[in-house]
Amino acid sequence: MWEELARAIPVYFSSMLKFILGPVGGYLAKLNMVTTILTTVAGMMTVVLAFAFFGDLIKKYVVNRYFQRKTRFSEKNKKFVRIWRKYGLAGVAALTPLLFTPIGGALLAVGFGSPRDKLIIYMFVSASFWSVALTVLIYFLGDTAINYLRPSG
Repeated sequence: MWEELARAIPVYFSSMLKFILGPVGGYLAKLNMVTTILTTVAGMMTVVLAFAFFGDLIKKYVVNRYFQRKTRFSEKNKKFVRIWRKYGLAGVAALTPLLFTPIGGALLAVGFGSPRDKLIIYMFVSASFWSVALTVLIYFLGDTAINYLRPSG
């Protein structure tokens, strides 16, 4: 049991940064499929909970202090606004594991003033669904999926 937990810790931290790294890391670490699913969801939800509860403090003390506020929108910011207006919180939550990082999706949702309870529920449902789907896909396709995801070079 302790060996499985020790192999799950890097999967947990990597899924906090990029969601797909959870299922891929779990497969490469030869974790049980259920452990990989739970660890990936826990990694994403740690980031979501941190930004849901401490997002205003992070913005106040870190972002405003170290980064200058831009007066005009960049093309990237316009894309985020367009995505938010078109799909709302449910769409952002559904797209977070695939397109955004957990940090990016949580920041986007918190930045647009989503209610904390809805944010947590939507992100949890999304993380659970995509964790199961991607983990099952990677575990059943095995090395074929890993070779496809590996950057060519």
